[in-house]
Amino acid sequence: MSTIILSEKEKGLLFWASFLGLLAAATGFVFRTMIPTMWEDTFQLTASDVGSLTGAALWPIAVTMILFSLLLDKIGYKVSMFCAFLLQSISVVLTISAKDYDAMWWACICAGLGHGIVEAVINPLCASIYREEKSKWLNILHASWPAGIVFGGTAYILLVGTDSGLKWEDSKWIFWFMLAPVFAYGVLFFMCKRFPVDERVEAGVGYRDMLKEFGGLGVALASTFIIYELSTQLGIAMGAYKLQICMGIGALLGLIAGLLLKSWGKILFFVLCLIMIPLAAAEIATDGWIRSLMEPIMGSKLAAWAVVFSAAIMMGLRFFAGIPLRWLNSPQLLLVSSVFSIIGLFALSVTSGWAIFGAFTLYAVGQTFYWPTVLGFVSEQFPRGGAVTLNTVSAMGLLTVGIFGFPFLGAVKDNYSTKSIVENEPGLVELVKSQNRTFTDASNPEEPKEIAIFEKKTFFGYGYDSINAAEFKKLPEIDDTRVAVLDGTLAKTSQSSLRVAAVLPLIMAGAFLLIIIYYKLKGGYRVVGLDEES
Repeated sequence: MSTIILSEKEKGLLFWASFLGLLAAATGFVFRTMIPTMWEDTFQLTASDVGSLTGAALWPIAVTMILFSLLLDKIGYKVSMFCAFLLQSISVVLTISAKDYDAMWWACICAGLGHGIVEAVINPLCASIYREEKSKWLNILHASWPAGIVFGGTAYILLVGTDSGLKWEDSKWIFWFMLAPVFAYGVLFFMCKRFPVDERVEAGVGYRDMLKEFGGLGVALASTFIIYELSTQLGIAMGAYKLQICMGIGALLGLIAGLLLKSWGKILFFVLCLIMIPLAAAEIATDGWIRSLMEPIMGSKLAAWAVVFSAAIMMGLRFFAGIPLRWLNSPQLLLVSSVFSIIGLFALSVTSGWAIFGAFTLYAVGQTFYWPTVLGFVSEQFPRGGAVTLNTVSAMGLLTVGIFGFPFLGAVKDNYSTKSIVENEPGLVELVKSQNRTFTDASNPEEPKEIAIFEKKTFFGYGYDSINAAEFKKLPEIDDTRVAVLDGTLAKTSQSSLRVAAVLPLIMAGAFLLIIIYYKLKGGYRVVGLDEES
């Protein structure tokens, strides 16, 4: 296929249209992370229902990214982004007009599908436009994610506020702000007349050869997590061994794919997909938890501003990613990022007052280059995989963050809080356990449930104790003085649990160090060209 040589103006138009597409998705994301608790009272929902709505906006992203990667070369960039434009616009209208759970569920689904298409398109599009500097420009492109958090977070804090008594009817209008970047990228993509041809397509690498890069191992991993997520969303019970069952099905599908393709895929690509599990937890899950973890120390408003502050640093640094990439290759930059994350999380776990913003700065620097540099790494090393390898590695992170990331940090916080309560009130804890004290969960008035205040829980086989702190503090045996002492201790405990989250970048640092050594033994890191692969 002949090469389409774009002018600098055409490249700029496509790039900034892509930038605004992801910014729009990030704006909707930050709004949805701030308002879910309001849906409980407005639509008479349980906490589980609210979790399902939040998940409905997340799981379609990864699934759509993988599926559209397989269809992108046939559909084309422009038609794909028009689909994303329609879905994101519909999601805003449905969100604001929703009168019940079902309408809100479809609003969230449309948001997730639109977001997934945006990411499926813009990553290979950017890599095709800037083939000589893929990591640099993918970092700049993904500055749009923290930019959307800054835009949406600032608008929400200033115009809606962070008061706990806010109502959905008085807050939902903020979603109209999401339409500004949506319409902006829609207009820009409409103005684009020519689009680049994917590097793989241009080189004549066939569809089957593209899938060989992914191979049986890639199919096994992707299938495992897609089946796990879809079974969760569809309410299909698989018992205590759900992950093992999904892994078995994934392994079978991977074996079939490997035999049909006569390829098990590239081992390094498989390793990078595995690394995305702790990476996504370190970036997305930690960002999702950090506000609630820091609120007891900083207050709700200051904690919200701290997240915006962190995103602003990430946005600024990603724009200048070309500077460190002059001296560091992709795996080296990822190792440096991991070290900053480890230091930042440890600092956040021990600092107080205004020093927390200094710790946030270190944390933000560490988070900055993770995701886009992994994308750059994949595009530099596996060009034959085209959109499939590029988008699948990202989808792995998005799929697993809900399966491992958020539950892991939740279990850590729960475990730390429980130990703190036991240390402060050992006698009362023993009494609660011996009498099996319960409280009534009335989140669903039609089906109230009795839940034990003290429970034994597990996280993928690891057992830990869990005490419902809010209900424990309501016990008649505990007075206001003891509650105040307990609140102070729990505030510090929430913060210190961030220290355990540092194990995630620690794992990544070890993995990236081994990858650097691997390339050193091979004679050094260099970008793979399709002509060499052929």
